[in-house]
Parts: sequence; C-alpha cells; structure tokens
Amino acid sequence: MNFTKVVALAGIAVLAAGPVAAQTVGIGTTKTGATSQVTAAIASIASKFGGMQMRPAPMAGTQKYIPAVNNGSLEFGAANIMQTAWAVKGQVLSKGRPNPNIKVVSTLMVFRVGPLVAKPSKFMAVGDLKSARVPSGFKASPLFNEIIKSALATASMTPGDTKSVPISALVPSWKALMAGKIDMAIGAYGSGFMKRIAQKTGGIRFISMEKSAAVQAKIDKMMPGAVIKTVKPNPKLPGIEVPTNIFHFDYMLFAGKHVSNDVVYRVAKAMYENKKALVAATPMWRSFTPKKMSKDQGLDFHPGAIKLFKEKGTWNR
Repeated sequence: MNFTKVVALAGIAVLAAGPVAAQTVGIGTTKTGATSQVTAAIASIASKFGGMQMRPAPMAGTQKYIPAVNNGSLEFGAANIMQTAWAVKGQVLSKGRPNPNIKVVSTLMVFRVGPLVAKPSKFMAVGDLKSARVPSGFKASPLFNEIIKSALATASMTPGDTKSVPISALVPSWKALMAGKIDMAIGAYGSGFMKRIAQKTGGIRFISMEKSAAVQAKIDKMMPGAVIKTVKPNPKLPGIEVPTNIFHFDYMLFAGKHVSNDVVYRVAKAMYENKKALVAATPMWRSFTPKKMSKDQGLDFHPGAIKLFKEKGTWNR
C-alpha cells in the first residue's frame, strides 16, 4: 500500500471518529433573579475553562432543583447557606426530606438583604411595620417567608402583626412595591433591580435591624449562617444613606455525590483561577474570594473540591 493511500485512509479514520465530545453537565437555577445570574456565570466559566459544557437548568425554585441534584438527575446547583443546610439535614423548608447526597463545592459570594421600603414612606424602623402590608406566600420562593419572619423577629414581631398580601416570588414582590400594592419587600442591596424600584417609588430605604447579641442569637436559630452586619453608604448604590444593619449570608455551589471528582475539581479550578471573568459576567461576584471558597460551613465538601483546595493550600481541616 503506497504512502498516499495510507495517509488518505488515516484521514478517513479520524473523520469517522470525530472530535471527542466535551462532557455536558447541568446546574440547577431559578428562571430569573440573582441565582440565575450567579449560575449563568458559573456555567460560562466552567464551559470556557473547565473542559466541559455546563448548561443552566432553570426550574421554578431552589426547592425544585435541590432534590434533582440529590437524586442524581442533575449535577450542580446553587443556593444560600440556609437552604443548603436545611436541605442536607431535612429541616425547615426541607423538613422531613433530607438530601444527604448534596456536597459543597464552594462558598461563592456574600448576599446582603433586608427589609426594603419606599423612601417617601413613614416606615423608619422594623417596629413601624406593624399593620403594614407585607408580602407572604412565596410559593415559588419560600425562603423569603423565612427572611421576612426573621426580620420582623428582630423587633419581637411576627407576620401576624402585619397585613399579609399573597405574592408568588421575589421579583413579583418588588413589582408590587413599585406599584404601591405592598409597603415592604425583602431587597438585595446592590442588585440592579433596586435602581428600578428607586426610580419608580421616589427612592428606596433599607430599614436597619437591631444588631445585638440577643437578636443575633435569635437569628442563629431562625436562619443559620445569616449574620446582621452594618453596611455603610455607597453613593453608587441606592437604599442606604446612613450606616444600616441588614442580613449577610453566603451563597453556595454544591454538587451531587454522584458527580465525579474530576468534574468537580475542574469546575472549582475554573472558578478559583478566573475571578475576573466571573466579575465581568455580573458585579455580584465582586465579593467572591477564591481563598475563601473552602470556608467551613459545617457541611461536607465534595472530594473533588477538596483536592483543589489542598493543591491551592486553602484546606486546613
């Protein structure tokens, strides 16, 4: 067989085999809001630098995709530390339905949220919200029932002290505040939507919550992982004109126990080494600190993530 024919046949073999297809994995997310922005950035970075194709899998809410990750039908998901811990342990929003196969991949960024009102309103303190119109229900986002309950508890109040207005999810509650249908909503400080609310309502104001050891002890039981901290004014961000105490809590990336160590390692490595690309995707990543990805959350980490953290020297337990 001559050389030309050998080369031709080799070429046919390569074409027949085709390129090795990149592995495709999914990441559970919400259809809108902050979580969708966070997971879109992770999917982009993992696909660009992790040697795989990661695709967002939008669902009606966090409580929908956590079980999917646990049962092995989905690889990754993202949620706040409270919902993640409750899900693993089968508590509160996941009461009686533990998800033991959920393993932490990374602490992501800090979310800052608190009770939000229109600036022209009379509501200056949490106690002023007695008899105010406050959203409730949140069938698609039940976490916000817990946040509202916790915020009111800082002034020894309960939802029963307010006038409940049924709302399906977070964004609809913001739209209801803009339309004057409710008096208070839970706002995410620094979120782009806050500027829209401010423009529509004549400005916004985050109501400062009491920051004391007694109140924090109460919050520790109601929203484990959430801490009341003071935020200083930032002229670029609406809602805080004087030092204001609001909730701070971590956002988490997790994976199912069934996901290979190699895949998790590559996702974690892509994030660790590409913060600039994450921040470019959305400013929400500004508080992301690669060296704090391995922060102890009292939950089990995935072995693939642990491998990366040991290589980077950030795993100390």
